[in-house]
Amino acid sequence: MIANIGRGENLMGALLYNQLKVDKENGQILYTHKMIETLDGQYSVPQLMRSFEIYLLANIKTEKPVLHISLNPDPKDQVSDEKFEAIAQDYMEQMGYGNQPYIVFKHTDIDRTHIHIVSVCIDEEGKKISDTFDKRRSVAISRALEQKYNLIPVVEKENHQRRNNFRPVDYKAGDIKSQIASILRYLPKLYRFQSLGEYNALLSLFNITAEEVKGELRGVQKKGLIYFAINENGEKISHPFKASSFGKQAGYVMLQEHFEKSKESLHIDASTTLLKNTIELAKHTTSNEKSFKSYLVDHGINTMVRRNSEGRIYGITFIDHKSKTVSNGSRFGKHLSANVFNEWWNNNNKPIIQNTEEFKEGTNPISTAEALNNNPHNLFDFISKNNEDGILEGFGGLLPEALGEDYEEHLFESLIKKKKKRMPKS
Repeated sequence: MIANIGRGENLMGALLYNQLKVDKENGQILYTHKMIETLDGQYSVPQLMRSFEIYLLANIKTEKPVLHISLNPDPKDQVSDEKFEAIAQDYMEQMGYGNQPYIVFKHTDIDRTHIHIVSVCIDEEGKKISDTFDKRRSVAISRALEQKYNLIPVVEKENHQRRNNFRPVDYKAGDIKSQIASILRYLPKLYRFQSLGEYNALLSLFNITAEEVKGELRGVQKKGLIYFAINENGEKISHPFKASSFGKQAGYVMLQEHFEKSKESLHIDASTTLLKNTIELAKHTTSNEKSFKSYLVDHGINTMVRRNSEGRIYGITFIDHKSKTVSNGSRFGKHLSANVFNEWWNNNNKPIIQNTEEFKEGTNPISTAEALNNNPHNLFDFISKNNEDGILEGFGGLLPEALGEDYEEHLFESLIKKKKKRMPKS
């Protein structure tokens, strides 16, 4: 079981996100603890917020008092609602939040059923509950809960490969060709992407870019690729290298085949829905580009933004290092396309959560947009205290061994630390 812990400043965003899952019949409220009950067992977001008001009003100086946790068993685990309730209570008690009000949502929109817990990390006196070594404690608690509830354990794997053979290209180190070759040898084997643009988004993390070239040989049109080393601004800093010098796996034909195979596998892969949900949550619960990227980085996802010379965003790509997928935002729908983020980050037109249902408080109907406008804060903002600059560091704060992933799964954790890349300008 993998636990992800997020903290933020706006309770409304977290509750709205989870309630929308319930409204769309992709989730349910599984359990409530120290919450104000309703006669019919039905809840609205404003009604749920009342249970937390005394804590938020008493808050002394905690900037991010809202707690949003997800607990994710192995997809093969068959966890009953009763067991999910017990796991949630056990986890919250051992993490030090057993006396807090909290609500447990079960999500069923992907084949990996999991739960989200929304609470606050300040007590009734407004004091922050200690979070010292909380992610380390969370890992230990998760391992213990696996045994207690007979869950499939996260398998710890040893790293048998040397990280220094797989790192971003360093122009000053010399032998650019060998550095590029060491990267191109692995990426198509590890990651799924469906276009040259998505491939380039991934390559940019390693200071590399690829360009398509066309020509005619004996009257036949030919297509190929050339590769360049680039700097942090996306500018070319090497002469071109033919794809043929790196082997078939880096060539045009093999990549076209890889695009098709990726398209087929991602079409039926639940990780695509999970990635989309994570991006939507980040969009709905963060306030600006920096916090949006930081939230996704905390979940093992890089955001690559492409801007033209005037600063307009014309492309956005998400690289998920957990599922090893690279996807343009437009693949998830217009609401996650580059235009939406351009309007938000360049024109300050923040996307509003769309919902046809009304959140009712007494006899006064409150729409989702109205609820957001009435919120005293801007929007819920999960920013990891260790990821203020939007870099990929730690995959949600869990140790690589605790996530049960191998070397490739976490290669970016140390290799791209403190580095933030941009795609080449047009």
